[in-house]
Amino acid sequence: MTVQNVPFCHHPQKTKGRFIRIFAAPMEKFNIIVLAKQVPDTRQVGKDAMNADGTINRAALPAVFNPEDLNALEQALTIKDRFPGSTVTMLTMGPERAKEIVMEGVYRGADGGYLLTDRLFAGADTLATSYALSTAIRMIGKYDIIIGGRQAIDGDTAQVGPQVAEKLGLNQITYVEEVLEMDSSSVTVKRVITGGVETVKAPLPCVLTVNGSAAPCRPRNAKLLMGRKNYDVPAWTVADVDADPAKCGLSGSPTKVKKIENIVFQAKESKRYGDSDADIAALVDELAVNHIIG
Repeated sequence: MTVQNVPFCHHPQKTKGRFIRIFAAPMEKFNIIVLAKQVPDTRQVGKDAMNADGTINRAALPAVFNPEDLNALEQALTIKDRFPGSTVTMLTMGPERAKEIVMEGVYRGADGGYLLTDRLFAGADTLATSYALSTAIRMIGKYDIIIGGRQAIDGDTAQVGPQVAEKLGLNQITYVEEVLEMDSSSVTVKRVITGGVETVKAPLPCVLTVNGSAAPCRPRNAKLLMGRKNYDVPAWTVADVDADPAKCGLSGSPTKVKKIENIVFQAKESKRYGDSDADIAALVDELAVNHIIG
């Protein structure tokens, strides 16, 4: 008797006196971690936005879900849609109110998540933040892919995702626009760079950081909102993730912010042109002389 494994069929067949037993291929599923951050709404920056030690006064600013982290969440949920049985776990760091980020992910389709919260985490720069997140990811343990936004609007450094990858010894792909293919060994993505688009394949596990131009995140699901509104977000301290306090928060942050300013650009001089042919020709000449065009 010859036995052959062929995907997606369940019944044995008899062919010319030989039985070919055909098995269904196991459906692949993935464990996905989404890194997300609750950030101050930078549109509301005022004179009280900064503390004396150079850290952000988060109490003085409304808090929002970091925009590009929402794009990252959508990529994770799309993978979950393609591969039923996959799990999406949110991970964030911040004060107690940052649980809202995990809950927002749950309402949109994530399975759960964790909050890193401890006074020892406060005031962290990207180095201390990536260290704290990497200790939590090790605590979670089981993951195939880690996805986060390209950067947070309160820092604009685009450093945390790559630093997490380095601390975990993982491959990384930045500037991701779309996850194209995925299997048990690798992921293939479309990556937008200056001057073009790349298709990049990397072995799993790996870290992806996603652009704000990627697909927007789906809205809250009403059934999830009602069914999971009492989800209790686990909160982990420095001790819970076995982190070194000297590498966390302000003590682990070599970067210091000197000053935050709201800058409004104002024109020092202006010229007004009408819609006549002569005025339009004069405008074109002005732009050409100043090498703005041509």
